[in-house]
Order: sequence, then C-alpha cells, then structure tokens
Amino acid sequence: MSADAPSLDALGEAFTTRTLARAHWTHEAHLRVGLWHLVQYGEAEALERLRIGICALNDAHGVVNSERSGYHETITWAFLRLLADVRRQHPPSMAPDALATLVVAALSDRAVLHRHYSPELLASPHARRMVMAPDRAPLP
Repeated sequence: MSADAPSLDALGEAFTTRTLARAHWTHEAHLRVGLWHLVQYGEAEALERLRIGICALNDAHGVVNSERSGYHETITWAFLRLLADVRRQHPPSMAPDALATLVVAALSDRAVLHRHYSPELLASPHARRMVMAPDRAPLP
C-alpha cells in the first residue's frame, strides 16, 4: 500500500458507493477491495458482492461488461482464493491495513495467475462468464 493510499475501509466505502474514480481502480485497488470484502463478509459472500460491485462500478465508469471486457468471473474468483490464502498465513488479529500491505506485495504481479491458468484459458469468454478450474496448477 502506498503511503497516500486510502485506508482499506475508505477504499471499501468508495467501491460500494461507486465513488471510486476510474483512474484509481487499479490492480492494487482490486486486491485491496477484494481483501476488504473477504474480511467483512467471508469468502462466499465476498465473491457475490464483488461480482455485483465490480459490474456496477464498471457501469458507473462506462466500461462494458461483456465476453471481451469488464468483469471477469474466473479472475475475480481466483484472486479471492489467493487473497484468502495470504490471509490464512497471518494471525486473524492482524490489522486489515497491515494485511493489505502484505497482500499487495504477494499478489501485485498479475502474472501470478499464470502459475495456475494458461493465458488462453483466461482469455476465453467462458472464463469471463463462469469460474473455470485452473489448467496448470491448483489454487490453494
């Protein structure tokens, strides 16, 4: 987390109210928002809320959610699994903002998914619409 980044709670609020500027909807923000949802709601509910929230934020930003752009179900699910794994490796009492710093460090390289998925699978319309199992290595 950069020094000028908003707190996890502030970022979660901006995401849920759709006031997060498109320029601030970066990979790091995706990770931090995913972690916020995981901490607030647990893994199953976090996925449902992220699915709805990302689509709504994309709509607010004028980004079309289609088979070629916008929301991606497999990527969202896979990163949520990876976020949950990082969270399990640290004490439950760890402050969410401190955990966010660790999450960003561990998962900031988007290519982390390529350990588990081929680029061809991730680029497929099926992977964008529904959760696809990894074709390279299982997720934690």
